[in-house]
Amino acid sequence: MYFRQAPGSHPAQYLGRLRMPRKKVIAGNWKMYKTPEQTVAFLHDFLPEVKGHTRDEIVIAPPYIDLYAAVQASEGSNVAIGAQDVCWREECALTGEISSGMLLSVGCTHVIIGHSERRQFFAETDDIVNLKLKAALEAGLVPIVCVGEVLEEREAGLTEDVLRRQCMRAFSTISAAKAAKMIVAYEPVWAIGTGKTATPQMASDAHVIVRAEAAKAFGQEFADNLRILYGGSVKPDNAKTLMAEQEIDGALVGGASLDPKSFAAIVKY
Repeated sequence: MYFRQAPGSHPAQYLGRLRMPRKKVIAGNWKMYKTPEQTVAFLHDFLPEVKGHTRDEIVIAPPYIDLYAAVQASEGSNVAIGAQDVCWREECALTGEISSGMLLSVGCTHVIIGHSERRQFFAETDDIVNLKLKAALEAGLVPIVCVGEVLEEREAGLTEDVLRRQCMRAFSTISAAKAAKMIVAYEPVWAIGTGKTATPQMASDAHVIVRAEAAKAFGQEFADNLRILYGGSVKPDNAKTLMAEQEIDGALVGGASLDPKSFAAIVKY
């Protein structure tokens, strides 16, 4: 339990309340890597490394083609399987898309929404993120909603404006009751796959902004319990320092989650 004082530079009203610690989530986003056979091999090596680990929740998000194999290989373990994206529609003529019902049918429990690569390369807008979030919540999936600024925005001093806009639009017209399962991931785009990492203080300050927006949208109690992950070149050698920040409730891990030993080291930070 602790009191958190929001940095003076933020007009945020979040000051932190007396509360029980939030359980951290360590999620691996495999992006476009691994076949079903490689997924099974990964889990064969990874699961024994984290067996009995209950301090944190563990999630792996492989490509769609690997989902069924991942669910089967991880059955009965402490590892949940999620997807990397979802459509906001069910059963319609949209080539190449996947619905929440399809994800549930193979045993997925989580889904990543609004990752920066979806925004950057596939023109996903904040409004599309909102539609996908609503669809995931309605279906009962646990959404991991990504927000974050690009390098130009950070250098221009626009980080707070960007995060507020992304959160406000993503959370729009969603009730606190519906959003109860939601997780948010702050991923500074300039730190993804570049080897650069936001300092723990930079990440913590960004999380305070996100939590303040959650308080506006859903109420202070909801915000106090919202888990906000950090994503951006998380590796075994920096995981412990990042996870020590009281505002950081876990990690969304990219490249370092592709190796079972590396990802296990991050889980056991």
